[in-house]
Amino acid sequence: MKTKVLMIAVLMGFTTLLMAQPKENDQKQSFHGSNHEVRMNDERGPQKLNLTDAQKEAFKQSRLALQKQMQPLRNELGEAEAHQKTLTTAEKPDMAAINKNIEKIGALKMEMAKLQVKHRLELRAQLTDEQRLKFDLHQGKMNRDRGPEGMKHGREMKGEHSRN
Repeated sequence: MKTKVLMIAVLMGFTTLLMAQPKENDQKQSFHGSNHEVRMNDERGPQKLNLTDAQKEAFKQSRLALQKQMQPLRNELGEAEAHQKTLTTAEKPDMAAINKNIEKIGALKMEMAKLQVKHRLELRAQLTDEQRLKFDLHQGKMNRDRGPEGMKHGREMKGEHSRN
């Protein structure tokens, strides 16, 4: 009897713990750089750049072009990560296939990072010296706020399924 009561109490405790945990966002993002830049450039962020209308329009067009380039990469990354889960949970894992898939995931993430840096530099080139200083200060702050997994708020790096 005491055992049953104790087991029920432990189960209720675990249930309470699980319900108190924050739910993980199904659409994870690994590289939020462009989203942070967008918020900053729309003057909703802490660093107001006082963009001209022409700059705002150029930023909008550049962001759209980046998103068009990133979408197929995000999709392919999601597929590669799902395939990795399949490979690693197989009864007899094939290490050669696992390693090859890891390299594919890494290559996709590198390509995405390169596109984002290129985008950021294109945006930066359109700014005045004062705007550039604020832009760079904000970027440095964002990098310091990221956790050990490379994401704010402790999210794991999962491409831009998002996120973006």
